[in-house]
Amino acid sequence: MVITRKQRLIAVVAVLVIAAGGAYLYVRRAGRPAGALTVYGSIDIREIQLAFNDSGRIATIAVQEGDRVHRGQLLAKLDPARFQDAVAQAQARLAVARQVLARLLAGSRPEEILEARANAAAALATWHNAKKTYHRNAVLAKEHYLPQQASDDARQALAVARSRWQAAEQALRLAIRGPRLQDIAAARAQVAADAATQALARKELADTLLYAPEDGFIDNRILEPGDMTNPQSPVLTIALDNPVWARAYVPEPALGELRQGMRAVISSDSFPGRRFDGWVGFVSTVAEFTPKTVETTQLRTELVYRIRAYVCNPQGQLRLGMPVTVTIPLPARPVHGQPRHPCAR
Repeated sequence: MVITRKQRLIAVVAVLVIAAGGAYLYVRRAGRPAGALTVYGSIDIREIQLAFNDSGRIATIAVQEGDRVHRGQLLAKLDPARFQDAVAQAQARLAVARQVLARLLAGSRPEEILEARANAAAALATWHNAKKTYHRNAVLAKEHYLPQQASDDARQALAVARSRWQAAEQALRLAIRGPRLQDIAAARAQVAADAATQALARKELADTLLYAPEDGFIDNRILEPGDMTNPQSPVLTIALDNPVWARAYVPEPALGELRQGMRAVISSDSFPGRRFDGWVGFVSTVAEFTPKTVETTQLRTELVYRIRAYVCNPQGQLRLGMPVTVTIPLPARPVHGQPRHPCAR
């Protein structure tokens, strides 16, 4: 079979078209130089809205916008007067409760027992005397030397004296045995309750001081000294700028080669020639910019996934919104797992 010149030309064109299509698809799917994935994004940071735990009037604010702060640094104070009074009141109540408990634990004093014993002896003597008086009056009344009313009065005095003696004996037994266990338990519970009240009052007093929870810089000073504030009203905003992360998007074909913990290199036009070492800390599980349900291979190539490439930023050079380039080397073996936080203290 003889191949004409036209057929040869058609074959060459077909080969070129196939090669160009393959190259296009390779570039389309890879979108990066061999051995690396390059994406573009911008720097993002976290912010903390700082507020007091209690309501009150702001006394002082010790920082200005743009100031760098460190964890544990004192930033602002509330007027502490009413909180100090609450602590003093709680301390006094706790002292009273402790004294009550100590008195119950100590039991009756020896003098109290002696007093109760003496009262019982006096009541017993009174009863014996009332008994003799009754018998004497009863005999005289029977012989009509005294009216019957005198005998009845003596009988009543005898009954009263006996009851008083019995009450004095019971009081002596109680003094010897001491307080009830239930009373001691109630006193202990009262001490615990007053101690908790004192701890709460001290915590509220400590909450009049506002400290920085992390290193960063003051991004916004919202309130001023003299303003009234409450737990729902932020006073200061702290920007956490170490580490920061670059928010970027990778195409769906490169997703299979990307893992959390991979090394990432961040560069910015603001620092030509400077490379910031980082790591991939987050890969979204949800595709974005998807116009409709994916049904064809052409649409699948349009999918992108959001990632975060974290980078240490101790000098604060990378700032919020700064455009950056993220280059992720792709080793033969993807790195699995996430490394220890390199910016941790």
